[in-house]
Amino acid sequence: MSRPNLALTLLAAALGLASLSSASGKTTAAKPANPSDQQLIDSALRAAPHAVAAHAAVVAPQADGSMRTVRAGSNGFTCIADEPTTPGPDPMCMDQASMEWVGALMGRKTPPTGKVGLMYMLAGGTDASNTDPYAKSPTGKHWIKTGPHVMVVGADPSFYAQYPKQADPDTGAPYVMWAGTPYQHLMVPVH
Repeated sequence: MSRPNLALTLLAAALGLASLSSASGKTTAAKPANPSDQQLIDSALRAAPHAVAAHAAVVAPQADGSMRTVRAGSNGFTCIADEPTTPGPDPMCMDQASMEWVGALMGRKTPPTGKVGLMYMLAGGTDASNTDPYAKSPTGKHWIKTGPHVMVVGADPSFYAQYPKQADPDTGAPYVMWAGTPYQHLMVPVH
């Protein structure tokens, strides 16, 4: 989730834009405004390795903030399709601890302690800010674009101490997103 901005719009069910232009002026491929269940499943499953995605649940955000189960799962992972209001692909797949972390983020509550979570975003992701979990548009010159990566959420604050925390990170190496907030998490690129 990654990422609060994505999670906020997902959970608010802000599905709708067919295409977007990024701050660099490049247009992304059209994203379905009202995707079918099969399109949601296909998009969501791109987030994780096949062995995880094959048995993961797929959920879709609803207008009232609830989640509709599109496909039941059996391995404890839940995947969510690409968010159409961001300039790049960003489906995600997360374990139960990560779902709780995202729930805390959405509710602007402190995430549970002692529950480290793993989130896959193997299609990459885009975020408006590396410092503000609730930014809705870039605070700098561009969106933070991270290629395929995994995220570690909910770790003890000391875990993040050794990693870079810049506002404009080098997304080719591990870095901390939203450092110093209750929602800081480690972004780990995979190539």
